[in-house]
Amino acid sequence: MEQTGLYRHRRGSGGNALGADAPRAGQAARRGGGRRRGGATAARYLAKDSDGAIDVTLVEPTRSYYTCFFSNLYIGGFRTLDSIAHSYATLASDYGINVVHDWATGIDRDAKTVRLAGGASLPYDKLVLSPGIDFVEGAVPGWDLSAQDVMPHAYKAGTQTALLKAQIEAMPEGGTYVMVAPPNPYRCPPGPYERISMVAHVLSQTNPTAKILIADPKPGFSKQALFEEGWQRHYTGMIERLGPDFGGGNVRVDPDSMEVDIDGELVKADVVNVIPAQKAGHICDAAALTEGNWAPVDGHSMVSRLDPDIHILGDATAQGDMPKSGFSANSQAKVAAMAIRGALTGSRVFPAKYSNTCWSLIAPEDGVKVGAAYEPTEEKIASVSSFVSQTGEDAALRKATYEESLGWYEGITADMFG
Repeated sequence: MEQTGLYRHRRGSGGNALGADAPRAGQAARRGGGRRRGGATAARYLAKDSDGAIDVTLVEPTRSYYTCFFSNLYIGGFRTLDSIAHSYATLASDYGINVVHDWATGIDRDAKTVRLAGGASLPYDKLVLSPGIDFVEGAVPGWDLSAQDVMPHAYKAGTQTALLKAQIEAMPEGGTYVMVAPPNPYRCPPGPYERISMVAHVLSQTNPTAKILIADPKPGFSKQALFEEGWQRHYTGMIERLGPDFGGGNVRVDPDSMEVDIDGELVKADVVNVIPAQKAGHICDAAALTEGNWAPVDGHSMVSRLDPDIHILGDATAQGDMPKSGFSANSQAKVAAMAIRGALTGSRVFPAKYSNTCWSLIAPEDGVKVGAAYEPTEEKIASVSSFVSQTGEDAALRKATYEESLGWYEGITADMFG
């Protein structure tokens, strides 16, 4: 489980809400954060806008959150690890949020309580889950969580990201880096293809004869033409992608021998970055809030379609057209907070609107982006307009796009953590 938010009205003035980014009490979550942007945003907006009418509790086991967005830039040497780490202290000191550093281990939906690893049980009137992703067991034959220190996923930012960076920097001259890319849908950022760009940037400077191989089960991917144009311009001959037509969908790995079997052809690798198929964070499944791999929600309020008192945000959701990004989770959190505040205090609730932009860095000052605006229908959150960078853009525009992403990072982290 990941971040969890519990919200309760103050008796005599409104209600009680619990907000939690409650990570699963398992190996994957213990090794790093990566999905707290929705829960922290919802908690902050509920506390800020309810003017004390709602008791807000944020359950989060780690004291520092490392953002998945910009974690690829750490791998590429454009950021330090400390620069993508953020504390929950301001949420407690400036907004009066009760921040509980513990693991949420279960939800009793009938009793409306959240059970913590330390033994406590927290009641709620409204509950927000921002559980991020876990991995589909057996998605990549030969790999499971016990192999993540040998073949890291680095898809939950923090120690996994630092491990992958260290492995890349330790590659022998002329060595081979293999990425096993995920099928759709997947969390992005950290985007697989921006990561390839950042790995190529490092290797082009320190190990220019190294090779990068992508085993990809998908026939195509977002911003593909932009990435392939950039790879040809900046990293000629270094990167090879094998899609499903060339065996990229039939992959097995052997962590002991550091080999990757791609449709029967064995590749000896020095670094293997395995990004498996993904699903909603474990707490959603444990609380019977999923259908298939994802948690269905109503796009008008992000409320679970299986429980009217639980809202689910971000990567874990089946909501329609929005990507599984930090920008999306932040946008969804504000809609959920407004809906909860309306339900508990009677305040006005405005029609939901959402937005998202995803930036990617291909090389120094060569940034690209894709984004859209969204509105809910009865069936889903639907895209109503979109934009994407174009191939052939000049260097000044690409530099401006990258600088725009830097401003966005500062803005969204302030919006999340105060």
